[in-house]
Amino acid sequence: MLSKTTLGVAAAGAGLCFIGYCVYFDQKRRSAPDFKKKLKERRLQSKQKKTASGATRMPDLTNPEAMQRFFLQEVQKGEELLASGETEEGVEHLSNAVAVCGQPQQLLQVLQQTLPPQVFNLLVQKLPSVGERLASAGASERQARSGESGEPGVVIDEVVD
Repeated sequence: MLSKTTLGVAAAGAGLCFIGYCVYFDQKRRSAPDFKKKLKERRLQSKQKKTASGATRMPDLTNPEAMQRFFLQEVQKGEELLASGETEEGVEHLSNAVAVCGQPQQLLQVLQQTLPPQVFNLLVQKLPSVGERLASAGASERQARSGESGEPGVVIDEVVD
């Protein structure tokens, strides 16, 4: 029968061997000639992936059905991301939903009761930038629909009878 000290020494030895192997493996990995190159590529791909997926396309602001679909989609995405621990992205989607909501005050009251205080504060801080983005999207949409380019049209100075 083994004593407790023998088991303790065996466990400590196994732990030391494991830590030694981890240090050895990490040193070999870092000394590889293309380690830094691969690391930079991986970080660049991750960054590009985040910016590509993070860009939310605003719906047609004149179409109530599209607005409702967008609202429900953004609330669902926001809840999923918050549940998975991705607070920044979740708050971004929830702020989009608040920006297009018909009754934002009531939605904010519900969110204040359901979200943790730090997440709700982040949401409130994010709202002005999302509102500006929504307003600019609406302005560019109105210009495209009316055919205006932002420049004045033809001006008639004199009328000849």
